[in-house]
Amino acid sequence: MQKYKIKKMTANDIDDVFFIEKLVHPKHHWSKESFYNELANNLAYYYCVKDEKECVKAYIGFWQIIDEAHITTLAVHPDCRRKQLAQILLIKTIEDCYKNMVKYITLEVRESNLPAILLYEKFLFEYIGMRKNYYQDNGENAIIMFTQNIWYDKFKNNFLQIKEGINKIIVSYGE
Repeated sequence: MQKYKIKKMTANDIDDVFFIEKLVHPKHHWSKESFYNELANNLAYYYCVKDEKECVKAYIGFWQIIDEAHITTLAVHPDCRRKQLAQILLIKTIEDCYKNMVKYITLEVRESNLPAILLYEKFLFEYIGMRKNYYQDNGENAIIMFTQNIWYDKFKNNFLQIKEGINKIIVSYGE
């Protein structure tokens, strides 16, 4: 079984991250400059999943504002989908949220991105609204999803159950 590491994203990762970004969002994607700016943002946390050869296979970013986290981006290389990498990144994000006393997590997701919606629902994100014509490339709507308080037993127990099943594929957390 393939083993992975989660590491903080650094400027050295941006070429690999940008390659994945263009694969996942060919018509309208973040620029390299956007990622560099995010790494300099004091509110932002960015992580990569790397394989044993230190190649970036997935990444996530979120902002923490007081007691709320907003997931800004999450992408997995198309060749690495269905290997639980997005779940690994969500687990790391939620662990950071617990460490930083965050209560709620929110995000937007394309209305047509059913696999992502199902993943977020697995982590107990709920539909709370829609942003009409949110995505610039095609005017698609964004679904707004939000967690209940992550300190509530229902969320925490669900999270721990998911994490227990995922830990078998992670080698380490790196800095």
